[in-house]
Amino acid sequence: MAYKSTNLKTTLSVRSIISIHYFDYMSDFSFPGESHDFWELLCVDKGEIDAVAGDQRHTLKRGSIIFHEPGEFHNVITNGRIAPSLVVIAFQCSSPCMNAFRSQILSIQEPESALLAQIIIEARHAFVGRLDDPYQEELIRNTESPGFGSEQLIKNYLEELLILLYRRYFANPFPVPAKSLGRPLKRHPNETYNRIVRYMEEHVSEQLTIEKICKNTLISRSRLQKLFQEFHGCGVIEFFTLMKIDTAKELIRSNQLNFTQIADRLGYTSIHYFSRQFKKTTHMTPSEYASSIRLLSEKSLDSKSCQP
Repeated sequence: MAYKSTNLKTTLSVRSIISIHYFDYMSDFSFPGESHDFWELLCVDKGEIDAVAGDQRHTLKRGSIIFHEPGEFHNVITNGRIAPSLVVIAFQCSSPCMNAFRSQILSIQEPESALLAQIIIEARHAFVGRLDDPYQEELIRNTESPGFGSEQLIKNYLEELLILLYRRYFANPFPVPAKSLGRPLKRHPNETYNRIVRYMEEHVSEQLTIEKICKNTLISRSRLQKLFQEFHGCGVIEFFTLMKIDTAKELIRSNQLNFTQIADRLGYTSIHYFSRQFKKTTHMTPSEYASSIRLLSEKSLDSKSCQP
């Protein structure tokens, strides 16, 4: 048989990456705004922000993603109440289908959320420096990167993200697949897993035990432990501890409670135990975390005061 090769058609191609950021903002953070000659997407991972695009101001909540086209002035404003976490990716792409994303605010689903997570993971392998510094103007390659092919995966994941969104909102010839190569979880979430996570979110201020979780979510101890090992490679109590610390970080950034009040709200027996758990998880004390996040706000104010 005479086999013939088929050159695969490239519908959308990301030519280069300008920046990749994951920000934890204080609730009173503000950015002076900018415009540039490349695309930028902003996705709210947690919390809520106001995004300025041109002469429009939009309130974005968790799961919202906005696209800023080249040349469009844009800005991020927090509301003073809810401390947000944002994914921001700037990139060059001249594919005609990008026109559909102009002035668009969309909602991401699990496949896109997983791809964004994978982009952040690979960026930490591929580049040196902090991903939470909005004033970093150049990505510096990590010459000792342990991640084989990390830069190519970033390109692939971002292109897949854009294609999935285009299919869902602008073409939709067939459904977006439920599974994605970019999943950060080891398996696709099922109803049992979702029920247990919802229960822990609703009781994050308590001191849960495995026995209590099993009793109130109707699952055996062995099945519960196996479930979280399969999904996250850790125990359920370790996962719950990470959930508590994640909530603590949001409360710190909201700037409405002191550390003792946060520890009490999250069910810690003492401020000292809370601080030890926080440092064990984040490698920073609560004070160090708050200071590092506040630096971003101070930089913003300094930058804003220098504007003409």
